[in-house]
Amino acid sequence: MAKNKRLAAARAQVDGAKAYPLADAIKLIKSIAKAKFDETVEMSMNLGIDPRHADQMVRGLTNLPNGTGKTVRVGVFARGAKAEEALAAGADVVGAEDLMEKVQGGEIAFDRCIATPDMMGIVGRLGKILGPRGLMPNPRLGTVTMDVRGAVTAAKGGQVEFRAEKAGIIHAGIGKVSFEEDKLLENAKALADAVQRAKPTGAKGTYVKNVSISSTMGPGIRVDVSSIA
Repeated sequence: MAKNKRLAAARAQVDGAKAYPLADAIKLIKSIAKAKFDETVEMSMNLGIDPRHADQMVRGLTNLPNGTGKTVRVGVFARGAKAEEALAAGADVVGAEDLMEKVQGGEIAFDRCIATPDMMGIVGRLGKILGPRGLMPNPRLGTVTMDVRGAVTAAKGGQVEFRAEKAGIIHAGIGKVSFEEDKLLENAKALADAVQRAKPTGAKGTYVKNVSISSTMGPGIRVDVSSIA
């Protein structure tokens, strides 16, 4: 009941008919967040695409300048020197066939998965497990790479992945409510810029149709699209 009252009180402070400038929306998010934990601030972008068509899919990685405020567990498929490099860079779990067996057994102790190219024969067997969870390494995203150290460091340091859902909507965390307003603003613009740069060749008409931000327990706040540039 208390949760519902908090949400109702927060919604009462948001003008649902208004599209707020990004900076104002962030300020409002921080002022109405009343949960007893440090809520995540999430940005949603409704794109004018149909992800069912390959030439309209939007997916990518970007580094948020101020990090995400979240601890990201990184798993790496590698052997020998590259496995040691991954561990030295801070990877949480590293392995080859042994790691594959753990994943097959339901033990997935990572939020981001990286692999060296020679490991893809093993990782490929896990497609039905990792794919639906968005964890399958991908060369285009830099998660199939020989630069294991760089990939692990990026994942740990505030890199976020974005991917359009069936309805053409992208969701990604841009930090925590405890972040200073200017830090959240910088992160939001970094994400928006990355999504703009990922515009597919098949996208026609208006690309970014609607933008909103919200905190974990708060209402969505519409953002003026012209303010995200």
